[in-house]
Amino acid sequence: MRLIVTTDRLLLRPLSLADLEAVHALWTEPGVRRFLFDDLIISREQAASEINDSAERFATTGCGLWGVRLREEPDLIGFCGYRPFHDPPQLQLLYGLHPDHWSKGFATEAARAMIRLGFEQLGFDVVVACADAPNTASLKVMEKAGMVFDRREMVNELDTVFYSLDRETFKPADPFFEVSPA
Repeated sequence: MRLIVTTDRLLLRPLSLADLEAVHALWTEPGVRRFLFDDLIISREQAASEINDSAERFATTGCGLWGVRLREEPDLIGFCGYRPFHDPPQLQLLYGLHPDHWSKGFATEAARAMIRLGFEQLGFDVVVACADAPNTASLKVMEKAGMVFDRREMVNELDTVFYSLDRETFKPADPFFEVSPA
């Protein structure tokens, strides 16, 4: 079942092809693509493929990528959710916001919501996330979301830092969290 997640300031709704233009614009924005796509400009078709893959994951596992919006505002400001990475594929937390919305706590709020959803609704035993070592803002989001350093290793020739949080250590931190059917 596809779910809508509401937090104190955000509304997270599963991405769909109706979001393609906004998602493509976000994913090709220089500040976002720097670490998300290793500074490559992805095509509109690649963005559509990611959205379609996410929709398939929603259908089979109940999770994928959610579009992040400010509550009561229609414009997409970012994305957050779960996507498989690396070889062998491992489901990991992923998030990103338009630079206009950086340093306001929105990424942490969205990450906390996805972590909570993962444990409380999806039955995860552990949530894992990683970022390129130079992406210190993303590493801070992981820490503020309650995740702890796991390891640092070279992945595809990139210095990569992994964080994780297990079910036993998880404690909900946000005062408002609501899940409803999409």
